[in-house]
Amino acid sequence: MANKTKPSPLPLPLDYEPMNALLVPDIPTSGAWQFEPKWDGFRCLAFKNGGSIELMSKSGQPLARYFPEVVEAVAALKADSFVIDGEIVIPGEGGALSFDDLLQRIHPAASRISKLSAEIPATFIVFDLLVEGGKSLADAPLSERRARLETFAKKQFKDRDRITLSPATTKHAVAERWFKQVGGALDGIIAKRLDVPYQSGNREGMVKVKKLRTADCVIGGFRYAENARVVGSLLLGLYNEDGLLDHVGFCSSFKAPERKELLKKLEPLIAEPGFTGQKPGGPSRWSTKRSTEWQPLATKLVGEFRYDHFTGGRFRHGTKLLRWRPDKAPQQCTIDQVRSEAKMNLLKLGAA
Repeated sequence: MANKTKPSPLPLPLDYEPMNALLVPDIPTSGAWQFEPKWDGFRCLAFKNGGSIELMSKSGQPLARYFPEVVEAVAALKADSFVIDGEIVIPGEGGALSFDDLLQRIHPAASRISKLSAEIPATFIVFDLLVEGGKSLADAPLSERRARLETFAKKQFKDRDRITLSPATTKHAVAERWFKQVGGALDGIIAKRLDVPYQSGNREGMVKVKKLRTADCVIGGFRYAENARVVGSLLLGLYNEDGLLDHVGFCSSFKAPERKELLKKLEPLIAEPGFTGQKPGGPSRWSTKRSTEWQPLATKLVGEFRYDHFTGGRFRHGTKLLRWRPDKAPQQCTIDQVRSEAKMNLLKLGAA
């Protein structure tokens, strides 16, 4: 559990938003970049100030109660005042990471969390140092922060099973070799500009490359199935530049038992307005009245969806739900995730 004592505050607030990455199709080859594995876990900022330990998610939600073993690992570090950025992961079978086991931790019962943390403990993989000795390093370039982090990790990280340093390289060939291993423990490759400071909440100077095209989307509504009171399709949304939730596609690839379970999850959330920007379209010559009706949802659910193409402000085909993302705030699901994909398609069209 996080310590509730109140020592002098760190130079970064607890709701400090991590630096984000823009999805791009290829690993950068020009410019000065640092490459890192993209781990399949929960993004986390760990704060330590004296006896006070806090773990905060990407959306600014506290994670300490769900990962007591990570709290203990951070507390065991001898340094008195720091903020580190990393990923909480749970090792699975065969060297892969288990995102399903992570999701099991987001549970209201403290007894269940305690049991799981003992049986299937998490590891905190650290890749940035934002505060050291009570002083902010956020304005320093990555090259300086990484050097400070490596020194910090060498002195501090003793129990490498619970807290460890993420590998990094400036060699493109090494990054390409890592990318070929994507699919086990790795979710992709992260590339960071060596000369930029830590840009909270921004996507400038940090990109990610994934073999699968995926996007985190808000569930803005759903449609009932044609001939049964089960979920027919999820209606997906992304926030535009004006902060409005646009309807950008659908997901209907579910088995019959999943459709029933989804209904239990969605019906309690039915509420206006759902989408506040572009809304699902009206009838067409292929649709029936029932299939065009949709139920708006309170914007609380986020899922990661695989897709083939994104053009004209929409996923061109149906998508597939990979997993729910309770660690991500709906407002973080923006059009920026797929903007580079849209630009790439436009360039291809222009070249044709």
